[in-house]
Amino acid sequence: MQAFHSDQFVLPLPEGHRFPMVKYRLLRERVAAEIAGIEIAEAPLASLGELERAHTCGYVSAVVDGTLSPAQQREIGFPWSTQMVERSRRSVGASVAAARAALASGVSVNLAGGTHHAFADRGSGFCVFNDVVVAARVMQSEWRGSNPTALRVAVVDLDVHQGNGTAAICRDDPSIYTLSLHGEKNFPFRKEPSDLDVELPDGCGDDVYLAALDGALDRLWQHHAGAPDGDAPGLIFFLAGADPHEADRLGRLKLTAAGLAERDRRVFSAAWQRRVPVAVSMAGGYGRVIEDTVALQVNTLRLAFEHWQRWAPAVHLGAVASPSA
Repeated sequence: MQAFHSDQFVLPLPEGHRFPMVKYRLLRERVAAEIAGIEIAEAPLASLGELERAHTCGYVSAVVDGTLSPAQQREIGFPWSTQMVERSRRSVGASVAAARAALASGVSVNLAGGTHHAFADRGSGFCVFNDVVVAARVMQSEWRGSNPTALRVAVVDLDVHQGNGTAAICRDDPSIYTLSLHGEKNFPFRKEPSDLDVELPDGCGDDVYLAALDGALDRLWQHHAGAPDGDAPGLIFFLAGADPHEADRLGRLKLTAAGLAERDRRVFSAAWQRRVPVAVSMAGGYGRVIEDTVALQVNTLRLAFEHWQRWAPAVHLGAVASPSA
């Protein structure tokens, strides 16, 4: 199974900054040491044209050229730097590469990504560019030539924070279905309407969460059953945030490690039953002890690898879908 990383590009953040930059290196190192079947590669650089599939030309230029206003930088949560630009473009490139690999082999992973607070014309909440929407639209552009909507995409966003940027960008795009399961009272405090939003109360535990997830996945499949071709989506982007965990500093929910693992199994199993490839982004995770967050994400990657192994016979038989030339 292929996984893509961009952790060598480290942002020069002030001391005490809340963003857990070290998490990404620690995650890559543990995966390399513990899961032999995952091949880790450096993420490619997303092109400006790729970024403009989800973002305005003016915003992309402001990020790349370093002309973001102080207010724009405060909303993002990072001071501008060349490292910020490089890392942000590589993180998007990782999701593009992971989506392409998932369509070829069933499942692949961006070891970062899930930057779902980025809007078309601005960044927010530690998110510069929206990697999932860019990757979805790049894959659609590669799919069956002049008919990009032939590849219908579902975003299953299980980060604890609502994917407001993703919802806003995709609001008028029926080819991308957006599902967000998140804390009702958590950031962002002004939500944007997804195709399906499931809001959860503070303190929500495993049983309530998993029941809500089952209902949301059922509605996702029902939506696609009502589409003109009556089929499942051709690709799922799964934002597998670790921040619903009970020890997360910013999460406010109470899922256990076992509950998060069961969450992941249910998403992977539902996708496998319908033979839908899955591109995983690790999304958020802000544990008080960063090694605990890394351990949760390593477990997600173990389950992703197990899911990928189920695809292996189908890959050899050519049963995994791929774009036509």
